[in-house]
Amino acid sequence: MRELLLIRHGQASFHADDYDQLSPIGERQSALLGQWLAECGGQPDLVAMGPRVRHRDTAMPCLRAAGVDMQPTVMPGLDEVDHVELLARLRPELAAPGALLAAMKQQADPFRAFQQLFVDALDRWSGGAHDADYTRSWADFRHGVLDALQQLSESKANTIWAFTSGGPIAVIASALLQAHPSRAFELSWSLVNTGVTRIRLGSRGPSLVTYNAWPHLERMRGESLVTLR
Repeated sequence: MRELLLIRHGQASFHADDYDQLSPIGERQSALLGQWLAECGGQPDLVAMGPRVRHRDTAMPCLRAAGVDMQPTVMPGLDEVDHVELLARLRPELAAPGALLAAMKQQADPFRAFQQLFVDALDRWSGGAHDADYTRSWADFRHGVLDALQQLSESKANTIWAFTSGGPIAVIASALLQAHPSRAFELSWSLVNTGVTRIRLGSRGPSLVTYNAWPHLERMRGESLVTLR
């Protein structure tokens, strides 16, 4: 049975100026995933990853812990949405360096405030009425993600590990579930850092087997390891 594991990156640095860096928890999550894969996941024939630092810094310690000596293939279709641009188009005053972080620090609950802001920004982007405002439209982003899925499905590899972000995972899952494209990001809110989504690559095309599993974190019995950002 051919299969594809979609792996969300480890916890990034929400409170830092540069979000695209793993936190210490994110680094540990990645190593724990590699240890679990070494025991339960077999060996990959192909490793792919998105172009972000957090994708690479999740992939490499995971592969080391799993005993896999393989250089990942970078695939642009596994990249995340550009949340900086999306937020700036919704709230132009947040485009200045450090403005978003400063605005969130003023909120009683920064995580909740950011979540609502991001939902609003995604709704504006995916609605299609403002496509000219963005470097890349929602339709183009979705097409790129599904094209990456097709490329991976058509490879000769039996087992594929792909390190990516919540956006592409949600897009792929919603497409396989035949959900309306506008509902894709509703699937992303519950995605756990280094959570694993398993896809069977069969003769009739890819099919979703499991979504957002984190047994490598559950067995550690540490709630602090289960993160969403």
